[in-house]
Amino acid sequence: MPNNRSLTSRGQNSRERILNQAAQLVYEKGVRGTSMDDMRVAASVSKSQLYHYFANKEELVLAVIERQTVNVLGAQLPLLEHLDTWENLEKWRTTIIDLKESSESLGGCPIGSLASELADQDETARVALVHSFDEWEQYFIDGFSKMKERGDLRAETDPAELACAVITSLQGGQLLTKTRKSTRPFKIALQTAYAYVFSFATNPQDVEMAKKGRSQANP
Repeated sequence: MPNNRSLTSRGQNSRERILNQAAQLVYEKGVRGTSMDDMRVAASVSKSQLYHYFANKEELVLAVIERQTVNVLGAQLPLLEHLDTWENLEKWRTTIIDLKESSESLGGCPIGSLASELADQDETARVALVHSFDEWEQYFIDGFSKMKERGDLRAETDPAELACAVITSLQGGQLLTKTRKSTRPFKIALQTAYAYVFSFATNPQDVEMAKKGRSQANP
């Protein structure tokens, strides 16, 4: 695969078109349900162009994992960078639920869907997906760590454990929401994870105030 930095503007645009179309096809049909030829046709490129930028399907799938990670986290970035208060945690949760409801429960998490399909089939892809989830969890670890340092969370709190609880509930909730075509499992999963997080609050009244503030802002 050519170095991205060495690509011309036209070459970069071609690679981006292939990658964007591949990510969409894989999200809709899965990795096994999408061939290199499918991706070539969707991107309107020749076979030689496709293999110029991606030597094989495995290489393209790794690029799709990276792209979907950027897309998923990028959409949440303004919220993820400030998960260090009860108010901002509530804001992230309600925003994520609103986004899921607006999608009418169609599809799961692009990263989670890839993990479900590839974790037992492709070790290289599995490791790449671990890095994706680690990157996502790190935002919560950073936020919970700041809250612990500030005294909002009890001294025995493990920020990494709380972060894992949130992401695990998020992924499980999305899987059931995708299957049942209802956002109810998604909401319940996040509520359960947040109840666990809230159980470590040094001052439960702060949590209740944050909840009330969000409910008043979203009547």
